[in-house]
Amino acid sequence: MKLSEVKTILGQLDKIAFQLPNGKFVPNHFHVTEVGKIIKNFIDCGGTVRKEEVVNFQLWNANDYDHQLHPEKLVHIIELSEKILEIGDLEIEVEYQGETIEKFGLDFDGTNFLLASKHTDCLAKENCGIPAEKPKIKLSQLQGTAANCCTPDSGCC
Repeated sequence: MKLSEVKTILGQLDKIAFQLPNGKFVPNHFHVTEVGKIIKNFIDCGGTVRKEEVVNFQLWNANDYDHQLHPEKLVHIIELSEKILEIGDLEIEVEYQGETIEKFGLDFDGTNFLLASKHTDCLAKENCGIPAEKPKIKLSQLQGTAANCCTPDSGCC
């Protein structure tokens, strides 16, 4: 989800809720402790130089049970960050404390922001010898194919 989408959604909400991939919610007294731009310069395993930029939100909760971040306050924080940090309309990555700092993508289901699981991947499969994934075939499909191809007229023998 891009930053402009989040701002549009926040303008339509009365309250902000973030749901984790396991279905649990970030406690409603969370703080957004950071809005920033992360620039990652790297070389992939195929030798290609790459650069990625994302907007980072860091969610944190403490024993401040009376605090609840309102949508208009988060929009203000985002707009200030856009101006001072020269943040463009980038994809959002969310950090939240699990067993360690966990990073999530961001989606929206019409009511809640969804913290989406992220996964590692090889960006240079064609350059580093990773074979293409073989298609998965059901045994029932193989049996039907074998029966049809091994008839006297099939030419399989």
